[in-house]
Amino acid sequence: MRNFTNIKIDEQLVSAAISRGTAFDVSADSDNIVILPGFCDVHVHFREPGFSYKETIKTGSLSAANGGYTDVCTMPNLNPVPDSVENLKLQLDIIKRDALIGVHPYASITVGQRGEELADLDGMKDLCIAYSDDGRGVQSDEMMESAMKKAKANGKMIVAHCEVNDLLFGGYIHDGEFCKLHGMKGICSESEWRQVERDLSLVRKTGCSYHVCHISTKETVELIRQAKKEGLDVTCETGPHYLVYNDMDLKDEGRFKMNPPIRSEEDRQALVKGILDGTIDMIATDHAPHSKEEKSKGLAGSNMGVVGLETAFAVMYTNFVKTGIMSLEKLIDLMSTNPRKRFGIELGNSYTVFDLGKQYTVDPKEFLSMGKATPFEGVSLFGKCLLTVKDGKTVI
Repeated sequence: MRNFTNIKIDEQLVSAAISRGTAFDVSADSDNIVILPGFCDVHVHFREPGFSYKETIKTGSLSAANGGYTDVCTMPNLNPVPDSVENLKLQLDIIKRDALIGVHPYASITVGQRGEELADLDGMKDLCIAYSDDGRGVQSDEMMESAMKKAKANGKMIVAHCEVNDLLFGGYIHDGEFCKLHGMKGICSESEWRQVERDLSLVRKTGCSYHVCHISTKETVELIRQAKKEGLDVTCETGPHYLVYNDMDLKDEGRFKMNPPIRSEEDRQALVKGILDGTIDMIATDHAPHSKEEKSKGLAGSNMGVVGLETAFAVMYTNFVKTGIMSLEKLIDLMSTNPRKRFGIELGNSYTVFDLGKQYTVDPKEFLSMGKATPFEGVSLFGKCLLTVKDGKTVI
């Protein structure tokens, strides 16, 4: 627990921040220190059970709290995959024992995330936040339609990693200018938006509630924009790195490798526009820790995935709020209000305190996550988390 004897936290301001979902100054003599509703990330990888050398429920929730998060949703690429009640309960037992914030697991859509057979969606419906095969796109139209019908019947959402395997061709960065200049293998934008297009047609057919993970292309933004105008029950997320960087910012280092990849400047601008006009509903980090060895083999050889829980707010605040592109209230909507509303995750008596005037340089050695690979290493940011409280209990 950190010592804040010099900071006055007024319980009335805490209550107001929670009930109104906005920011409040802690006191008149500390204008830069604000109380914010606890953030909610609907897309993280905590790696346990199965890959605890990368991250655990405990270290992941500490990392989240250090970034101001009081609730997260954990993806199912685990061992065993949570494709049955028995397997999901293994994760739930660890969460009950070790989680320091709200950790809400996904159940997989298919057995082993292999896309060949539906998982026990009926049995797991009351134990999971939603259904997802994140890390893999469901390739079969028939399988995804069946999953959507089951999800609708169970009152659950399908949360989709959209990727057409036949369009990947061994790529590992965006198939754009940097890729061509350096003779690397690219991932085309169509590999993402083509499956989003497919899924939206199935949403029309089934009436399923549907959410798209980590969108990265201008075509995806437009498809979702039109789907919302049509009245489909559709939402989506993107990550801070897609909003700040384009492919010409890449370096041949594993900390710039994630899936989907950072794309072109045109794509980045389309994502920013989508955030501002409400097409994109929320910010999610896709926090995906790996070992140092797994991330030390450049763009071609490193595992895909970067960490983001401890930098997300500061990256967004520095690049979009301080620059006047969006208000702080809008950022709170993207990081707390909107994800909670869509996924039905209550805020409770949960909040975080940030010093918005605190400038610092990102040093992964200071992360509480076991993962250290971030594209924001060495970047100067504003906004330091001072305190995070989950349901009235100080986490960090």
